Amino acid sequence: MRVVLVDPSRTVLKCLTRMLETQGHDVHPFTDGTEALQYIKLNHLVDALITSSQLSSMSGRELCLEVRGIAGCRRPIYILMMSSSDERRIVVEALDHGADDFISKPPVTEELYARLRAANRIVSMQRELIRLAATDFLTGVLNRRTLFEKAQELCARAEIGGVLSTIMFDIDYFKRINDSYGHSAGDEALRGIAREVSKEGATVGRLGGEEFAILLEGVPLSRAVEIAESLRLRLQELEVSIGEKKISLTCSFGVSQWQADDTIDVLLGRADVALYKAKTDGRNRIVVGECMSDAAGYDRLKSAVRSGSRDLQKSVAA
Repeated sequence: MRVVLVDPSRTVLKCLTRMLETQGHDVHPFTDGTEALQYIKLNHLVDALITSSQLSSMSGRELCLEVRGIAGCRRPIYILMMSSSDERRIVVEALDHGADDFISKPPVTEELYARLRAANRIVSMQRELIRLAATDFLTGVLNRRTLFEKAQELCARAEIGGVLSTIMFDIDYFKRINDSYGHSAGDEALRGIAREVSKEGATVGRLGGEEFAILLEGVPLSRAVEIAESLRLRLQELEVSIGEKKISLTCSFGVSQWQADDTIDVLLGRADVALYKAKTDGRNRIVVGECMSDAAGYDRLKSAVRSGSRDLQKSVAA
């Protein structure tokens, strides 16, 4: 575990650091609570905080409270308070200020090890729960809710001068795959698409059904179009195994870049309009949202595309 250790005594820090490193823990010692807090803010891989109740710049209780606020529900950090006094009031205050556990100072070696083993189990379970809550169960990419949460963070940075582009795409004639080969084939197609797109190293999420979105921070529109074209070519070469058969598929893409006064809904809305335009223009192609002036006709365009899709399906059936 990566452990932040805070105590005003350098001697105590040295002793405890040696104890913890013997068990393979990555220890980062501090004599100052404020410095420790800053380190935790900047390092999201911190698993545990062990702090004395008495510190110089801030109390151990205050540090617990601040760290618990940083952790929230998306970042598990186990907090262990140490005190040379086992007075009930101190224990209660520590727990009320966000500590998960309490141990006497100086700690008994085996007891400290045992408490950190318990901490490791709890942090591991919390991380797994967070992963499950954030991930689309079928494809392994971000689910819709988590994608929008991440998008809000990126949009906030774009508002102060950052660059942000987005790509929306879906699988062409996906219903035909399900109808012809079964829903298990459709599921395998979605998983194959997700695996290929995840290689980009960008923020990828499944919006629902066969529709995905990619958020590209620091990527201008021209580069986003290049990325979309690379994906389009790779995905049309992708073969999905269905038993002994292999099927191919194509995708349509809409691309958009953050503009002044955008919201995440406006940004994705332009990409969505472009995606629908790619569908009406024949599928397996890319349309840039910024090139479209009729963003206000979003619902009308979607309705037209749906009507066109129904007509196409009728003609194919005939």
